Amino acid sequence: MQTDKDLLNLMKEAYPLNPREEFVSSTSVKLKQLARKRDRKRKFIQLTMVSTSVAICALATLLFIFQTKQDSLHFNTTQEKNIAASTTTENPLVYIYQTHNLESFYSQSITTDSKEAYQDTQNITLVGERLSQALINNGIPSMHDKTNIMGILKEKNLYFHKAYDISREPLEKALANNSTIQMVFDIHRDSAERDMTTINLAGTDYSKVAFTVSTSSKNYEENYKFATLLHNKVEEKYPNLSRGVIVKNKPIGQITYNQDLFANAVLLEIGGIENTLEEEYRTADILANIIKELVVQ
Repeated sequence: MQTDKDLLNLMKEAYPLNPREEFVSSTSVKLKQLARKRDRKRKFIQLTMVSTSVAICALATLLFIFQTKQDSLHFNTTQEKNIAASTTTENPLVYIYQTHNLESFYSQSITTDSKEAYQDTQNITLVGERLSQALINNGIPSMHDKTNIMGILKEKNLYFHKAYDISREPLEKALANNSTIQMVFDIHRDSAERDMTTINLAGTDYSKVAFTVSTSSKNYEENYKFATLLHNKVEEKYPNLSRGVIVKNKPIGQITYNQDLFANAVLLEIGGIENTLEEEYRTADILANIIKELVVQ
């Protein structure tokens, strides 16, 4: 039996492979054209792959930059909202802050639940701002810290009672950097009902004010004397506008309200949850006049 090799040799002998010159030339041209076409196609594919890779890298870079900017914007917004916000005049004599800065009023809220009367904007911070501005208008330089204490508590996942630890930090910094400070006020509003926190003077409603001190403070005696002095001054000019000096004794876990940091420090409870901002502002203006009489310039 003939093998494949024998058959191939037989075919070569029967049909000698001597192609014509024109055939060789024509075939060569076609093969070169085909080769160039395939080369162009290969280069196009390579270029397409490179371009696609560059585009993907560029897109990824842009997305990274965009995300970084977004994160930076979010961080800066958070910082601005929760950490560093204050109004300061040169050589301040009075420092004002709000440990429970989101305490609001029924008139500014959509709730009548005292546990939910907290607002981001229309809150006790506005009362602190009014007191600060009234002092400045009376020629008393002041520092009003507007740090969002409640916002920081939420971010750090801390319990409510830790608020004084957070408000303590900017207070310590302010005292260290401003030796001129003579008085420190932490502004709050009470949760008591309106009949306890409101008084009508000459036909106009005002928020009553209470002066609160803690026996846990190492400066308790000085804090108490200062609170009593404020109470007496208010009573002299506006009888019954003050609810008096409230002394918080030492239950387990009692805090100092940061009054251990300064002798002339007191927690001011201006009005209550059923008062309006207008009533709060009126009392803040009165307090500014009282404080003006006590500061040493």
